[in-house]
Amino acid sequence: MDAIIVDSERNRFAKILAPVIASVFAVYLTIGMSLGVLPGFVKNDMVQGSLIVGLVIGMQSLATLATRAYAGKLTDTKGAKSANHTGILLSLFSGLLYIISVSFHMDVYLTLGIILLARTVHGISESLSITGALTWGIGLVGAEKSGKVMTWNGIAMYAGIAIGAPSAIWIRNTFGITDVFVVVLLLSVISWLATVKLPALPVTLMQVRTPFYKVIGLISGEGIGLAFSSIGFACISSFIALFFVHKNWGNPSMAFVAFGSCYILTRVFFSSFPDRFGGYKVAMISLLIEICGQLIISFAPTKELAVAGCGITGIGFSLIFPSLGVLAIKKVSPQIRGTALGGYSAFFDLSLALAGPLAGIIAGWYNYQAVYLFGALSGVVAIAVLLYNRNK
Repeated sequence: MDAIIVDSERNRFAKILAPVIASVFAVYLTIGMSLGVLPGFVKNDMVQGSLIVGLVIGMQSLATLATRAYAGKLTDTKGAKSANHTGILLSLFSGLLYIISVSFHMDVYLTLGIILLARTVHGISESLSITGALTWGIGLVGAEKSGKVMTWNGIAMYAGIAIGAPSAIWIRNTFGITDVFVVVLLLSVISWLATVKLPALPVTLMQVRTPFYKVIGLISGEGIGLAFSSIGFACISSFIALFFVHKNWGNPSMAFVAFGSCYILTRVFFSSFPDRFGGYKVAMISLLIEICGQLIISFAPTKELAVAGCGITGIGFSLIFPSLGVLAIKKVSPQIRGTALGGYSAFFDLSLALAGPLAGIIAGWYNYQAVYLFGALSGVVAIAVLLYNRNK
């Protein structure tokens, strides 16, 4: 009988959450596709330098970070479904802007302006859609499964980016760049259709809403821990290719494959751990594993050992976001859960924005091995932050 109940609960969880995950996957496919073709378009077709390429790519992350508070407030006051669908509509609008920008490609400054606007809209879209999706999913299946909801949303996000980028490159080479952005439009429609029949969550409007800075104060321990734990991931994504070149190890593709596959597989097979064993315990073990991975990369004498270090880092990093997220949302009431999730995610955005330049300075002063010592030390700081905030 117990087995039947467990199977029934699992089927209910999958039935409710699957549309949300499919919607998130479609949105992040659009993000991955834009990342796959825009750098080449700006650099080669528009004949712009690396600084402009970096500005175009970074504009989306900046817009996402800047609107996390707004996304959380909209989710709490208008409902998770409304926030999510508004984000999807903005994704559709960004696709239209991309298409318009390509049609004006002979006018460099006009094209660049439209692309920057499209990237800004796409960033706001990401902020609204994912904050809405996380809050919606947790509200539909229950707060006791919040870790699992965040885990599967994370899988959809990373898989969307990983699949979207190479798919976009193939579409551009086969058909043309305009067709890439037509697919972005179609994916936005699919994302909206995936959840249109799901019920909206009731919205409870409190007399006095908790200010965003107070919500940040409540979850700051988990947020700072997330920020420091994310630096190891940023070090791999930003500098592992240059590290391989420096060592004359050839193509770094296996390093990315090892990290990505281990990250996703850990989430698939251990998605229930933060809810079952507690976010604190899972986060601490995950951080220790991530630190080991960073140290292995730093001291690796061979390419194979460096690839293994990337995989171990992926295993460790995989469950940190949902584990600390479980702890964070326990500190706030359901009425401000969207604001809390938006603020919590902002720590991750801020970490990625700052970690790359800091790691670059370290690489310039010392070497690429020191970058991964920096990643390991950041993991140690994350552990210290969690220990300090354990009983708060």
